[in-house]
Amino acid sequence: MIETFFNPEIIAAIWPIVLAGLLNTVLLSLIVVPLGLLNGLILALLATVHHRWVRWPLMAWVDFFRAFPPLVLLVLLFAGLPFAGLELGGFACVAIAFFLNTGAYYGEILRAGIDSVPAGQVEAGRSTGLSRLQAMTYIVLPQAVRNVLPDLMSNTLEVVKLTSLGSVVAVPELLFQARQAQSLTYNATPIVLAAIIYFLLLWPLVRLLSRLENRALAGRR
Repeated sequence: MIETFFNPEIIAAIWPIVLAGLLNTVLLSLIVVPLGLLNGLILALLATVHHRWVRWPLMAWVDFFRAFPPLVLLVLLFAGLPFAGLELGGFACVAIAFFLNTGAYYGEILRAGIDSVPAGQVEAGRSTGLSRLQAMTYIVLPQAVRNVLPDLMSNTLEVVKLTSLGSVVAVPELLFQARQAQSLTYNATPIVLAAIIYFLLLWPLVRLLSRLENRALAGRR
């Protein structure tokens, strides 16, 4: 069992390859999470516009990218765009796919957070001389983010885990590098090592999320 799934000699030999994949996973996460949050914030702010010519296309956009599988979207960008004369690297395709897909989820979470803040607070801010945008920025958004922080953290965890989809388009992230190492060693150890690294990377965030959820439940009692 140890030779097959956790061979120390293989770990020592493949560690540089797996470490390079880990660094790319971290880099990819640092790119796609802020992009998704930015897209989500834009969508959430547009959702506050009470005009049907804004709300209906916005609802269609959000529903489409929430329903569209991220893997299919990624493959479509990577393999389909060249037929339109536009060739993007795997890294760029992952960033764009996550910008579109996760932005829709972040947008719905932030919209719910904005809706949870009483509308009178915007009017109170306007009465002090703030513009609507300033009231939204300084009064509503901080409260909205606090109200949905556990949901934002949970979605961020899913985004980091979904970076493993980059292996499908040959982005040298952790899973791709582990599979490359497995093809060289004919052993399951690289995949097991990648799974352990994912766990160690995300477990602290999982515990933090649990504490935030418990604190939110305690605050409602």
